[in-house]
Amino acid sequence: MPWSASIDDLAKTGTRFVTHRAARRIAIAASLAVGAVALAGGIAIGRHTGEAPVADVGAGTPLPRHYVVGELGRLNASLALLDPRIERLTDRLAALREFDQRLRALTSRGAGTAPARSASGSEDGEGGPELPPRHCSRSPSANANEHEVKGTIDCMTATLSTLEREVAVHEAAWDAFPGRQPVTTGRPGSPFGNRIDPFTHRLAFHPGVDLVASTGTPILAAAGGRVIYAGPKTGYGNAVEIDHGNGFITRYGHASKIEAHVGQIVLPLEHIADVGSTGRSTGPHLHFEVIVGGTQVNPSDYLALFAAFQHG
Repeated sequence: MPWSASIDDLAKTGTRFVTHRAARRIAIAASLAVGAVALAGGIAIGRHTGEAPVADVGAGTPLPRHYVVGELGRLNASLALLDPRIERLTDRLAALREFDQRLRALTSRGAGTAPARSASGSEDGEGGPELPPRHCSRSPSANANEHEVKGTIDCMTATLSTLEREVAVHEAAWDAFPGRQPVTTGRPGSPFGNRIDPFTHRLAFHPGVDLVASTGTPILAAAGGRVIYAGPKTGYGNAVEIDHGNGFITRYGHASKIEAHVGQIVLPLEHIADVGSTGRSTGPHLHFEVIVGGTQVNPSDYLALFAAFQHG
């Protein structure tokens, strides 16, 4: 169950997320645009100062040396900024793929299954031989011509674009993964599974986990998604349900007050309700469920997986 596929389902339900990471991606694109403008500016300055226009130089003819030196200086300065960004994106992508593997192992143990999709999150066919990445030129020669300089810039730009697309897909799925603690204070109550029912005192199945907290404590969305239910629900009192895409739904019960409304798009850890003791409850607490493919699964497994990834 490739969790990266959840971005496709979120797109179908109209879910969109605006994060600091998106702002950083815009900043990267802006820096590349500035570099392109600087290159164009250098060409224009050369024309106005009486130098031979770059367009007039043959493809195999070296550019004037002082122009090449200036352009290589700007290019190397750009590379010094772009290289760390590529490295950070590569590391982040590797970490997110490791999380994907952990989730696959979790679901294969029976913690829940979701609709199967391709590992890349795409339903289109993909393939080809496995080859090592082709590195961009980091040190163009002193007699580099226009095409060599432009080729290096194009290579770096393409590499960044590829990494950004991959990271964006995984980051959106990461935002939609229901593993964040829905309350920041309190203590664990009844766990998931069979227990002695507090009302009948007989063995009964408990389809979620209870998190004991005082009335009015904010209840937070365990992941981003779309609110599909908000109101009274038999056995749950005031409840909220969020669809996170890819077969994941979370349910929050016994709220004293509901802050979200049906159709609302919520971000991870957004305030959706307040802890209470409505419905079939003996005291203030949050009843939290994770539903995968229509089946209630143990939320503790998902909370633990998310916590391990964050601190690992």
